[in-house]
Amino acid sequence: MRDTEIETAAIQHRKSGKLIPGFDPTLHTLDETIAFYRKAFDRGPFWGAFEKGKLLGHVALEAGWIEHLYVDPDTQGRGIGRALLDHVKAQQPDLQLYTFQSNERARRFYEKAGFVVEDMTDGERNEEKQPDIRYRWIEKKDGS
Repeated sequence: MRDTEIETAAIQHRKSGKLIPGFDPTLHTLDETIAFYRKAFDRGPFWGAFEKGKLLGHVALEAGWIEHLYVDPDTQGRGIGRALLDHVKAQQPDLQLYTFQSNERARRFYEKAGFVVEDMTDGERNEEKQPDIRYRWIEKKDGS
């Protein structure tokens, strides 16, 4: 993914956030979200899924953590998220991530991909004050 696509990724983040019950994607302005994404882009690898030059989804990885994984809501259900997730699973054998407890769709997605619940919180530690879940996936010896 190129630096020029950061704004598109930030917009995807906000657009996808609208689908999460209890999540307010307007907690930050678009400019603040873009600045947040620019910092994430500088910290670690960022990959995108493209079709005809259009960014359909993206994932950001830091040491042992999936920091962002979003697919444009208009293209969800086509295997884009799974392809991005499989890509980062091939990069690191032990991954963790957070998602909101209210995000049932994401929870089903990660659990189907082999992630297990490590911790559930009341949301006191996150900026949104939404109960969340920490998931973890560890590669099995057979590579799955």
